[in-house]
Amino acid sequence: MPTPDAYGQGIQIWSMTDAPSIPDAIKAVADGLIPRSILRFASASERGATLVDDQAPVEGMMAWLKDQNLLTLYDGSSWSVVAAGSQAWTAPALATGYTNNGNSNGTVRWRKVNLFGEDAIMWSGGLNVTYVGAGSSPANGGMFLSTTMPAGARPTSRRTVTAACSGVNSDQLSMKIDFNTDGTVTIVAKGGAEPPWISLNNIMYTL
Repeated sequence: MPTPDAYGQGIQIWSMTDAPSIPDAIKAVADGLIPRSILRFASASERGATLVDDQAPVEGMMAWLKDQNLLTLYDGSSWSVVAAGSQAWTAPALATGYTNNGNSNGTVRWRKVNLFGEDAIMWSGGLNVTYVGAGSSPANGGMFLSTTMPAGARPTSRRTVTAACSGVNSDQLSMKIDFNTDGTVTIVAKGGAEPPWISLNNIMYTL
């Protein structure tokens, strides 16, 4: 009968005393190695539909999801994300009253990443802001994007963050920004001497 591999991984090696069978010998190695390699699936749905019955996932199994560029690990009860592939930056169109590269911080951009198994949105760049009215309200009601964020980048509840801003030409050092469930992004101003630019570098929120 086949003998276990020398590394204690439960992979069966065809023995010289076994009846000659190249297909069975190959199958024994394949059945042992494939579940221990990184499997590849088009999506989590395909992974779930494929890994059933005798091929059900076991603790330590890893699978790559092509549609999300995520590496997942089965911990014995569920799949969790352990790494993410390269995620491209998106430079959104800005609403009237806002321009890029505030304080030479670069173009406003965002991208979806995964940290410790949780999806998050990362931002970078600088935003020039104009204000309207006697109360020094940010243009467009503070909504600096010309369109809403796509569904896959919207948080399940509002995420409020603070962003660095000009301290020379305003009476504050940071601004409040709300990332809303409907995909809008809003600068919340308090009135008075408002900053002409806001930095989005190092801003991140979980979904």
